[in-house]
Amino acid sequence: MHLYSSSFLTAIALVVSGMLTTNASAQKVAAIPDDVKQLIVATGDGWDSHRGTMLLFERKSTSSQWLPVLFPQPVLVLFGKNGMAWGRGALPIPKGGSRSTFKQEGDRRTPAGCFRIGRVYGYAASLPAASRYPYKQVTKWDAWIDDVKHPLYNQHFYLATPERGIPPWFEKARMRLGDFAYAWKLEIRHNSDPAVPGAGSAIFFHIRRGEDKPTSGCTTMTEANLLKVLQWLVPEAAPHYVVLPKAEYARLQGMWKLPKLQ
Repeated sequence: MHLYSSSFLTAIALVVSGMLTTNASAQKVAAIPDDVKQLIVATGDGWDSHRGTMLLFERKSTSSQWLPVLFPQPVLVLFGKNGMAWGRGALPIPKGGSRSTFKQEGDRRTPAGCFRIGRVYGYAASLPAASRYPYKQVTKWDAWIDDVKHPLYNQHFYLATPERGIPPWFEKARMRLGDFAYAWKLEIRHNSDPAVPGAGSAIFFHIRRGEDKPTSGCTTMTEANLLKVLQWLVPEAAPHYVVLPKAEYARLQGMWKLPKLQ
């Protein structure tokens, strides 16, 4: 039988207490943030699928149940041509799972994970009626930088003084192209705060180009469904987007405190 001093036992207790606190903090961090009251959820059949379905959820408080809203049935969405890969978002990428591929610039994969929703960008002078989310009308001088060597990589950029010269990268990065698919773009804050060069850029929700036309990494849907989403979002609900293969969603549902899917 070993005898330990009270100071030693106190030290052990403090270490154990610190471990429990650290574990509790880690568990708290690895779940949907408490202030999130609106959640967009999209799932695909597997990592390499470019098709998926989307539902919207709301909750009144952290302890409340997530309830489906707006869409009575899951609606069709389209992902990147090559499916999904883990992205840099609001929650750390969990260990284990069926794949450890990470999103890279130009890989034509939609970043998987949980992401904050940024502002809306569009061609129109204002958002559709009943919408009150942060909005920026894009002009011919607005761009989203995807040059991995640029210090403002994966950020919105406005060329305030074009008379001083137009950067060589600007034409490829400009946001107003007259393309119907980009008439409304809702930012998915992947690889932000700060951006890691090469980890992927310019990820948005936008209008699909066809019933089965995949993207370069964005999530697309019909214009009617996208407008419903824009009218539903409210900034004080801190909306987030969770996009995962179905098997990963099932694995993380309890850990991340995700809603049950139909």
